[in-house]
Amino acid sequence: MEVVVAVGRAQPDEPAVLTGAPDGPEEVPVARLPARIAELESRHRPRWVWADTARLYPHLLDAGVRVARCHDLRLCRRILAAGEHGREDHDSGGAGVDLGQAHGASWEAGASWEIRPAHEPTLLDGLEQELGPAEVAAEHARQREVVAACPEPGRLRLLLAAESAGALVAAEMRHDGLPWDRAAHDRILTEILGPRPPHGSRPALLEELAGQIRTHLSAPSLNPDSPSDLLRALNAAGIEVGTTRKWELNQVRHPAIPPLLEYKKLARLLTANGWAWLEEWVHPVRHPGPGTGRELARFRPEYVVAGVVTGRWATSGGGALQLPKQVRGAVVADPGWRFVVADAAQLEPRVLAAMARDEGMAAAARGIDLYQGLVDQGIVDTRAHAKVAMLGALYGSTSGEAGRLMPRLLRAYPRATGVVEAAARTGEQGGTVRTWLGRRSPDPPPAWREAQRGAAAEGAAAEEVRRARQLAREWGRFTRNFVVQGTAAEWALCWLADVRGRLRALAANRGPWSGPGADVGPHLVFFLHDEVVVHTPADLAEEVAEAVRAAAAAAGRLLFGDFPIEFPLDVAVVETYADAA
Repeated sequence: MEVVVAVGRAQPDEPAVLTGAPDGPEEVPVARLPARIAELESRHRPRWVWADTARLYPHLLDAGVRVARCHDLRLCRRILAAGEHGREDHDSGGAGVDLGQAHGASWEAGASWEIRPAHEPTLLDGLEQELGPAEVAAEHARQREVVAACPEPGRLRLLLAAESAGALVAAEMRHDGLPWDRAAHDRILTEILGPRPPHGSRPALLEELAGQIRTHLSAPSLNPDSPSDLLRALNAAGIEVGTTRKWELNQVRHPAIPPLLEYKKLARLLTANGWAWLEEWVHPVRHPGPGTGRELARFRPEYVVAGVVTGRWATSGGGALQLPKQVRGAVVADPGWRFVVADAAQLEPRVLAAMARDEGMAAAARGIDLYQGLVDQGIVDTRAHAKVAMLGALYGSTSGEAGRLMPRLLRAYPRATGVVEAAARTGEQGGTVRTWLGRRSPDPPPAWREAQRGAAAEGAAAEEVRRARQLAREWGRFTRNFVVQGTAAEWALCWLADVRGRLRALAANRGPWSGPGADVGPHLVFFLHDEVVVHTPADLAEEVAEAVRAAAAAAGRLLFGDFPIEFPLDVAVVETYADAA
């Protein structure tokens, strides 16, 4: 059963409208909406259809209401709109490629769907406000119509369901927060940087390094935090570099470089996760419960579902997806609780093998270490070479060690390498590719097409031709990786959704627990591409670990059926995130 939720936009006290409820459409005062949704959720467990999970669901969570599933019209609209724009009238002569036909694998089709709109896009293209009942219902009907018209609607429905489930998880993780020990964070910063300085001042160690840099560069007033000032000082000292980036500075031999590199590393820590960050993003729990023994706190970042074009997540605040190892010792489970930390081993190569139905590569992937599997099959001589070769295949490296090893992969795994090679050729021609479930890659930017037209014109200069070819190769590398990274993101979303469901079942069967998580039991608190962290009562930790493993296997079957590919996990039960590394 689906229940469409529309919250009135004209007045703050305008009622919400529920369409598809068991007793027919009904109006509910917004103040009573959480209670009514909780009642329907308990009785019927419907799929809730609403405009934007990120805007509505936090209000339900604040009221203590959680739902099992939803359809997020905004996120789904973005996926469908990208498909609608995939026309075959590009200057390149074609947008989209059926990778199954391109490399001869028995891929169950659908890689080059053309989803054409039945009418003009709706205002969900730029959602800036709550939508009225008619608009929400119309958008929902339109999306169903578009999906039904696809050659393989089942795949697209799965993608939309997974994306919507991800939105629920993102809102719940922000609401519940990642357990954090503020005192431990302060100790870590003090050990690395020195005592916390007065506001606006540098920590003692940074100030000492700044002094060394100034002395070695003969620049007594230099501000090493200013890239432009630093570059001028480096050049004035005879150090010929074009940027102040680490990779370029590493090529230079000069006494100023070691303290400068150390300064940049520590300054990055101070800026990204220093004391100011701690004050802004990590806050004490109001009611920690009895017997905690220490102040409990939570880090609540702002996750952005599908913030990257491949479907990977991003953050718009807090930098959760870039937590450095130095501060992970401050991520500490509550007393009596543990973290279950699990990450998928070599996810993208395994996904590639499954997409291509490459049984040889799948055989190498059996077990925890796919790279060692390549060595055992005699494809390469060392694990290090296996990793270089595989990353070269995924990212299109054609020079150096990767270029030398790539032909071995082409011979050993023609199906798998055929997928990425076909995707690269399509990108080089200006076309688009799709992930396993149907997320479409963006078109090349206008400047890219302009460069290709200029190079194709009669009398084009050699430099124009060279530049156009370079841009074509770069876009080919993007589409090459898009099909794999995007499909890996789909697997991860399915895994995440299944983990969430299994945790809900565990919570329903066990408890009660003490502490800030007592109302939800074991729950997801962190997600990073191919890694999840669950905060769980200690006595449930092993059951949670098994549930996370089972969810990984289920996600593989959901996407790839009975193809014999394994998705093994590294799983650790720890009290602090740092211990899982």
